[in-house]
Amino acid sequence: MPPQPDICPSTTALRVARQRALHQIREEGRLFSDPFAMRVLGETAETLVFSEQECAKARLRHFVAARQRIAEDALAKAVRHGMRQTVILGAGLDTFGLRNPFAPLGLRVFEVDAPQMQAWKRAQLHKLALPVPASLMYVPVNFETDTLGQRLEESGFDPTQPAFFFWLGVIPYLTRSAITATLEFMGKVPHANVVFDYNEPVSNYTGQDRENTLAREQAVAALGEPWLSRFQPEDMASLLRCSGFSHIQDRDRYDLAAYFGNATPRPTPRPASAHILHAWR
Repeated sequence: MPPQPDICPSTTALRVARQRALHQIREEGRLFSDPFAMRVLGETAETLVFSEQECAKARLRHFVAARQRIAEDALAKAVRHGMRQTVILGAGLDTFGLRNPFAPLGLRVFEVDAPQMQAWKRAQLHKLALPVPASLMYVPVNFETDTLGQRLEESGFDPTQPAFFFWLGVIPYLTRSAITATLEFMGKVPHANVVFDYNEPVSNYTGQDRENTLAREQAVAALGEPWLSRFQPEDMASLLRCSGFSHIQDRDRYDLAAYFGNATPRPTPRPASAHILHAWR
């Protein structure tokens, strides 16, 4: 492996990883426990809490924690029904493959990410002396140019067997054609499950929510990682059905608030929101 730069090639992946780690500190891992979240960053609790001032607020941290919990709960249910392979698309600094609780049952984890991000992460794990379990496979893929299925099969993925897909924090950064092609591939896998998040169009938002949404969009664009795709909930549901998914559970911010004991009635008309969606067939 060639020498890698000291700076993570994806600022957004690094920020999300910090939110997972901060959840272990601020909420003591109430939604999901991750002993590797801080270690993989090579940071301390003190530096993480300091960084929170510039790149995180409780709302973002709670969203990141909730989507991880939803995905891991859904995977646990699928494993109980025989699922033995899971794919983490756009893995970033996700640590599920390191702490895979289902490895003794034979669950294999395929981490998919851009080649430069994956090379940096592997170098980071080596530097931190974090061993890679035999159940974890790395699959370098460019979503816009590579064929996902081909890359996965080259790494040992079996498309004739059920699979669970994590797709967290990725869809906004992809073109619609790449999103559609990926969903169509998943929709051909037997008993496929996928958990992902997506955002509604900016025009759906009003008032301060719209200003905040525009500010976040401008911030990630300034980092060189612009949001490319947004969806109306009904359009996303239609795309999933056309891709072969027969069951859809779509949660908005009011559903997610209940995870932290902040459940409030959903206003009418329903305000725009980020969504966490679980689909299966």
